[in-house]
Amino acid sequence: MGTGHGHGHGVPRGHAGGRHRRRLAITFTLVATFFVVELVAGLLSDSLALISDAGHMLADVVALGTALVATRIAVRPDKTGRRTYGSYRAEVFASGLTVLIMVGVAVYVVVEAVGRLGQQTEVQTGAMLVVGLIGLVINVVSMVLLRRGATESINVKGAYFEVVADAAGSVGVIAAGLLVLWTGQTWWDTAVAFAIGVFVAVRAVVLGRQVLAVLGQHVPREVELAQVVADLDAVAGVGGVHDLHVWTLTSGMNVATAHLVVQDAECAQSVLTEAQALLSSRHRIEHATLQVEVVAGAQCHELGW
Repeated sequence: MGTGHGHGHGVPRGHAGGRHRRRLAITFTLVATFFVVELVAGLLSDSLALISDAGHMLADVVALGTALVATRIAVRPDKTGRRTYGSYRAEVFASGLTVLIMVGVAVYVVVEAVGRLGQQTEVQTGAMLVVGLIGLVINVVSMVLLRRGATESINVKGAYFEVVADAAGSVGVIAAGLLVLWTGQTWWDTAVAFAIGVFVAVRAVVLGRQVLAVLGQHVPREVELAQVVADLDAVAGVGGVHDLHVWTLTSGMNVATAHLVVQDAECAQSVLTEAQALLSSRHRIEHATLQVEVVAGAQCHELGW
């Protein structure tokens, strides 16, 4: 019987976001500054579209901030000796906090929008247009900063998508300002705010499902469990696979455990080496803990417990 594991040392590949921490920090500063500007402008102009988009921006400020903190915590050495998996799940808990904030923002905006139905309010379209244009420019700059990192890190990709959504919100604010200016109907401001609120709620649900899937240790979406079993079974010397578990430790960092049945003890090490290389190259599982069981003539296909 033998065991083996495969993983990298130092900064894990799954935390490639650490290499883009500086760009994340610049984006965080830009978005946080604009959030304050947009919130003040929304309160002064009485534009619910601006206020709702500012709430959306707040969720993104938290998301970017927690992404920064998570990349720092994730690579911090454990000095307690009790965190055998490190602190990689900090990102997941931070994402859960972002979901709660997004839900709160969505509920507030929708309730405010419904409360304004049938009411006539004065909306300063000038402030809406100016702030909307500034926000669009900042979001485009942020997209450029994060685009490269988004191809390397799921963490950065999440931040990138947040910025893309912000850009869509800025376009909505500009559209609302122009519609109110052209038609004189302030209900356009409320309609756009309601749309932004619904959009944030939908994104919160999507992100929340991803967080729960990680915490529930579901098989990663990009991993086909049946194919993993077939590939391991095909490794020379393997007579069976059982007790297989695959889950996500944090975004972009998949791990697995499995028992491999072999009929010849002499091939145990070669089986471990080939199986670990296979899991890494074909299934993006860079950390695999495998146990080899030498049982003559055994065939065990039970994959769970």
